[in-house]
Amino acid sequence: MERTKIWELPVESYLGKRPVKLDDTTLRDGEQTAGVVFTNAEKVQIARYLDEIGVQQIEAGIPTMGGDEREVIEEIAHLGLKASILGWNPAQTAAIQSSLDCGVDAIAISLATSDIHIETKLKKSRAWVVDTIRECVAYAKDKNPDIYISVNAEDASRTELGFLLEYAAAAKAEGADRLRFCDTIGIMEPLTTYKAIKEIIEQTGLEVEMHTHNDFGMATANAIAGIHGGATWVNVTIGGLGERAGNAALEQVVMALKYIEGLDLEMDTKHFREITDYVMLAAGRTIPAWKPVVGTNMFAHESGIHVDGVLKNPKTYEVFSPEEVGLVRQLVVGKHSGSRTVEMKFAEYGITITRDEANDILPTIRHATVELHRPLFDKELVEIYNDYKASSGSAE
Repeated sequence: MERTKIWELPVESYLGKRPVKLDDTTLRDGEQTAGVVFTNAEKVQIARYLDEIGVQQIEAGIPTMGGDEREVIEEIAHLGLKASILGWNPAQTAAIQSSLDCGVDAIAISLATSDIHIETKLKKSRAWVVDTIRECVAYAKDKNPDIYISVNAEDASRTELGFLLEYAAAAKAEGADRLRFCDTIGIMEPLTTYKAIKEIIEQTGLEVEMHTHNDFGMATANAIAGIHGGATWVNVTIGGLGERAGNAALEQVVMALKYIEGLDLEMDTKHFREITDYVMLAAGRTIPAWKPVVGTNMFAHESGIHVDGVLKNPKTYEVFSPEEVGLVRQLVVGKHSGSRTVEMKFAEYGITITRDEANDILPTIRHATVELHRPLFDKELVEIYNDYKASSGSAE
């Protein structure tokens, strides 16, 4: 697919040279959003949705929590989905055993690697971290040689590179399959992300997964920068749900890769809005109208110049069609509308008006929007038109 941008990248890129896969963590990190709880039935439905649209791996939850959490993870693991099912674990052998007992085919083993976490949260040493990750990976491989292991470096973005490489090498030596680079508090930016990921891969040979948070609004950009640096996995959530400001949104990563970078992950994108609606309803959240990719404002046009352009060629103001993500185009009649918008809006009602008539009623429309502090409803537009026709002596 041809990229929409015309500028050349200033760095060597691995994007397009290696397959990129998605590991969705809506059921784990998404549910860790403060105040969010999914029912077991909702978690099963979300897993089915993710599988249907083509997500390659589903992080189903934390088996060591026991109770409902373990029960639903085991159920998801035995649904017969095409996607790999992953259980998330702290770096404890008992927790890892809980995941293995659930029947998942992949596990994540998470351990903090930054000094601030090691010293103040874990109250341990770097040596203890390396020894622990070795022990945990070795344990998992001993119990199930075929298990896929993602070793997570929590707070990797604040971890000294030399130690991060030591941690990754220790995990790889025991059989780890990939390293999850966690920008836990969202402090990375694309340039340093690219450099860090490129060096980690060159030095360790491990696959790298991007786990980016959106505290400064750069989760999707950093995930894509990591792919340019050689990362082959991205940890995402539906709608960007996640702790604090959230995670990289699945729909944003997929559509940005397709239309900015020219890399089509071949996802069934037409259900993006439907799935996001379901997840946000289950989470007790709403989808902002201005949300990228799935917000209704993505294809809502009011400005006269924009409407005129879209009517002549949608690509003037839309990178992709609304149908591709399950939305519809809307022409909004408001303060900034032009006569072309008014003509098209009345055509939707089956009423043909001339350009002169549209220009005549436009000042009334604009004044009404200011008075009401909002765009006009269809009924209000028709009333304005009928008043105009009555005053001109030709009411229908």
